[in-house]
Amino acid sequence: MNALVLTTDAFGGHGGIAKYNRDLLAALCASPRTHHVYALARHAMVPLEAVPSKLTFSLDGLGGKARYAAALAAMLGRVSSVGLVICAHVNLMPLAYLAAVRYGAPLVLSMHGIEVWTRSESRLQRALLARLDAVLSVSETTAQRFCGWAPVEASKVSIIPNSVELGAFGVGRKPAALIERYALVGRTVLASFGRLAASERLKGFDEVIEVLPRLLVRRPDLVYLVLGDGGDRRRLELKARALGVGDSVVFAGHVEEREKADHYRLADVFVMPSRGEGFGIVFLEAMACGIPVVASRLDGGREALRDGALGSLVDPRDLDELERAIFAALERPRVVPPGLEYFSVERFNERVHDWLGRVIG
Repeated sequence: MNALVLTTDAFGGHGGIAKYNRDLLAALCASPRTHHVYALARHAMVPLEAVPSKLTFSLDGLGGKARYAAALAAMLGRVSSVGLVICAHVNLMPLAYLAAVRYGAPLVLSMHGIEVWTRSESRLQRALLARLDAVLSVSETTAQRFCGWAPVEASKVSIIPNSVELGAFGVGRKPAALIERYALVGRTVLASFGRLAASERLKGFDEVIEVLPRLLVRRPDLVYLVLGDGGDRRRLELKARALGVGDSVVFAGHVEEREKADHYRLADVFVMPSRGEGFGIVFLEAMACGIPVVASRLDGGREALRDGALGSLVDPRDLDELERAIFAALERPRVVPPGLEYFSVERFNERVHDWLGRVIG
């Protein structure tokens, strides 16, 4: 069977959604049920990483909606047989539906988080969701919020959480070069990692900056290291200054994939009291480096920590609770928590292969 995947970004992409899509494509290629996998990317940075041998990863659709639609039309003309169509973002549903009709193939939506948490304003999109044969969700949180408004039976939704390549991380010393780069000598580091997007002020950066003044009363050596970049950075910088903690917040900017593990290792506690995470792969990566983690019980972060079995959960709206959780986490050792292998790449592949068998019979 051939599979066709319409995706925003995957190989050549950055962030949790791109990572999930890469893992999904790799798992599909590793299945004995698939002969070949075709994927059409909406966004990518080149050059690409190495892709699986059974995957044709096309960049012909880069450059806008019209370019993407034309590239898909060309692909539908070239590829004669497809047994499964996966739409890796809800905004690509109209094109994915046309592809599924073209091949008479089952149509699957893969969803990640807030893009499906609230009712779509598009009547066309809502109508097409009713035609889905199956749905993949990274978390129960996202599945429940989606099924609360979408015309999709809950029985069609399968949960396949994000995965982490445990061998790519691991416990290690704080890198001296990065300590010098960010002026962290003698500092105890709280860290968060995410996109600083003005449209997504739910990551928890605000809450950590707000609680920082009271943390510094007890621990003046604390510094908050913000990993990631985006259009909301300036606002957060000004907020830190207004609260009198500007000298205790360091904005690292964009972090390259090759330096990611070393940046996690700078942290004494990884804290992201978010309210809009569909799952939060950054929690897995931080824990894979042995960093104690504080996450939110109000979104998918709860599932990344397995309901608190792997780290601490807080209500982001309660700064007293957040303060207590951070100080408690500072007392915990740097060790990879037992049970993190639940999110290993091997388990991810098993889940995808089992799901694939059910979907295509």
